Amino acid sequence: MLEKGLVQIYTGDGKGKTTAAFGLALRATGHGAKVLIFQFLKPPDLELGERGFMTTYCEGVTVRCLDEPWDMFKAMHDDEELARVRASIHDAMQEIETAAHEKYYDLIVLDEIVFCINQGLALLEDIKALIAHRDPKVELVMTGRGASDDLIELADLVTEMRLIKHPYDNGIVARKGIEY
Repeated sequence: MLEKGLVQIYTGDGKGKTTAAFGLALRATGHGAKVLIFQFLKPPDLELGERGFMTTYCEGVTVRCLDEPWDMFKAMHDDEELARVRASIHDAMQEIETAAHEKYYDLIVLDEIVFCINQGLALLEDIKALIAHRDPKVELVMTGRGASDDLIELADLVTEMRLIKHPYDNGIVARKGIEY
């Protein structure tokens, strides 16, 4: 589909990183692209409107999550759980690197991988390997808070979502159909 795939990052404290990535995936699918969306922090049993839509109505889109369920808050305070999650993310990254190298997909979205790198759950080296070994026509999109300067340096496009005001600050919780 593409002559040259680029590396994009959607980062920042503002809302809309995943939404932007899913929008791009929808656009690419509309042009016949094969898309992989891998969600690192959102377990398969979490009911997400965007995931439900993509898997039901978008032929050519594959949405995956980590094979092992995990609790992000528990993992950050439990060395055993942390090691298991790191290994699971590393294994997923190895699979994604193969898929990118073999060009199984035109667009690969790594949802929340930036946050995982920021928190030490994923390795920057795995991202570097993915970028270096992917087919040159594969577009790569990474989302999540806290993109480091080293990660930003690897990208062709970086968009920062900046939080100005959020209803959560006034006690309004995430709403089905709007935030998830």
